[in-house]
Amino acid sequence: MSDKVIDRLLSRMIKRGTLDVTYADGRTRSFGRATQGFPDVAVRFIDANVPRDLLLDPRLGAGEAYMDGRIVVERGDIMDLVSLARANNRWEDRADLGEPSLPRRLRNRISVGLRSLNKPGSSRKNVAHHYDIGNELYHLMLDAEHMQYSCAYWDTARFGEDMTLAQAQEAKLAHIAAKLNLEPGNHVLDIGCGWGGMAIFLVQRADVRVLGVTLSEEQLALARQRAAQAGVAGRVTFELVDYRDLAKSGATFDRIVSVGMFEHVGAPQFETYFRCIAQMLEPHGAALVHTIGRMGSPGRTDAFTDKWIFPGGYIPALSETVEASEKVRLIATDVETLRLHYARTIRAWYDNVLANRDAIVAMFDERFFRLWTFYLAGAATVFEHGSMCNYQIQFARERTALPLTRDYMAGAERRLLEA
Repeated sequence: MSDKVIDRLLSRMIKRGTLDVTYADGRTRSFGRATQGFPDVAVRFIDANVPRDLLLDPRLGAGEAYMDGRIVVERGDIMDLVSLARANNRWEDRADLGEPSLPRRLRNRISVGLRSLNKPGSSRKNVAHHYDIGNELYHLMLDAEHMQYSCAYWDTARFGEDMTLAQAQEAKLAHIAAKLNLEPGNHVLDIGCGWGGMAIFLVQRADVRVLGVTLSEEQLALARQRAAQAGVAGRVTFELVDYRDLAKSGATFDRIVSVGMFEHVGAPQFETYFRCIAQMLEPHGAALVHTIGRMGSPGRTDAFTDKWIFPGGYIPALSETVEASEKVRLIATDVETLRLHYARTIRAWYDNVLANRDAIVAMFDERFFRLWTFYLAGAATVFEHGSMCNYQIQFARERTALPLTRDYMAGAERRLLEA
């Protein structure tokens, strides 16, 4: 029965590009038609329970079956398979890849809701789940120069269509720094500082002091090491501290930047997050929040992402983000939507992961490699065809804190890149 339902589902879903599915009993069905620009993929279901698992929860079922080797891609790769599904069901076309069953939806919502509370103790545990699996994996995947695990800025008008991942990440750092309207001697807080790339860049290019905070012990150790190697350890400090505890200490800063961290806050903590920023930001300062965002109305975290990738995380709609900031009277002084930049970034990471397959398998195992590539494939394609984008939102406490027009950003960005 599950096989027949899957047949009907795939017949409706795959129209452009081709998908051949071989079931556990040896039967093969073909879906779609060859179309330029769309993948040609063949998969095999190793056991008879795969169709049932897909019907119970398409994303979690597909992810776990692929991780466990119960779905084998025989033509193309996992990026091709996920791209084929998403490209045929674009968010703009109001299409959907399918909902979990009702019991599974209820169970998923309870699980995600509990994780998203993100109290300080659970926040550290959630961060460790993803970021403390070892710095070496991220060395192999990310750009070596800045180790940026967030959306790059593909300024092809400046650097050309063949710009590298490293160039795109440096362009992102300059793009964000320009929006901070930095002045020499400013004290900057970097919330969720990662491996220190943003903090080191700001110190080197803008003559400021930076405190970077993280909840990852692995990131903290490497950030300190990288700052020492860059010769800026005297002007940048990295600490293992929750931003909420920092706000309680009474610390204040001229500028605050947060890149790729708001996604981990959890919806129940949105107002707390912005209240802390408002408390720590000097009256005539500026803050910049760079986050993955959801186009359209608020949604929910899928079970695969919550269980295996970012427990406790939630991708906010712009409306949720701004609503939370409004409650503490932060002024959203500038909003930019990056629509396709993250897709290109993640595809570069995916290529790096494939190029380092043997090393990653040796570090972990085949199952982890399949988990990681499934995660990256889903992430890249949801920015290409799904509902995800990136938002950069500039905030101020005082309406007079920033210049009247945006012209200062372009000049500052150019100077930062040339410094």
